[in-house]
Amino acid sequence: MRRTRPALGILGGMGPLATADFYRRLVERTPAGSDQGHLPVLMWADPAVPDRTSALLGEGPTPVPALVDGARWLQQAGASCVAIPCNTAHAYVEQLSKATGIEVLDMIQAALRAAAGKAPGVEKVGVLATRGTRLAGLYERAGARLGLNVIQVSGRVQREYVDAAIHSVKQGSCLAGPEQWIASAAEILKQQGAQVAVAACTEIPLISGAAARVLPLVDSTDALVDAALFRLWKPGSSDSF
Repeated sequence: MRRTRPALGILGGMGPLATADFYRRLVERTPAGSDQGHLPVLMWADPAVPDRTSALLGEGPTPVPALVDGARWLQQAGASCVAIPCNTAHAYVEQLSKATGIEVLDMIQAALRAAAGKAPGVEKVGVLATRGTRLAGLYERAGARLGLNVIQVSGRVQREYVDAAIHSVKQGSCLAGPEQWIASAAEILKQQGAQVAVAACTEIPLISGAAARVLPLVDSTDALVDAALFRLWKPGSSDSF
């Protein structure tokens, strides 16, 4: 199919529901006046990509070969840049970019910039993430570059509330309990001095309603959507790119 506008590649499947949620939000947040004004999108979503957290913990195989395969498929299909709606997968972006040369939108930096702009004088940002994201120090390194102090919950709270909630979403379980667990974790971050929190796993925004009443909450999925729109969307007709 002939395409005159740059296309966004979505490197997804991590997990499937988070990928679908990202695409839905992309459509909803695009200020287009017609179908033709929306972004062309190419999607590769393979739920067989090895678990990113398990790999970072040394408990499973690396996801890099599968990510590279997906990125190359998107390149060959014509993607101008790639969005990965999975925070933990960003631990492998450097390897992915080196292997393919493809541009990957920075979800971590986008989320932290959104957190810093949530209110005047934000210095301490709480992060609700997977153990893999924590182990990789993704938010800590990006926060240091932006002059932000990143705050995490304790290991016990991580296991009992955050990890358990993420696992429940991936299982497709009832979400009432997980929503309360994430709210409890947000309350603990608030007690630790966090002024705003980042839902730094793409499953967490699906259960963050109660947490958003505890602390101002930045949705990392929305931050990635906004980064994609900033990079690719232009106002006007469908041939204005």
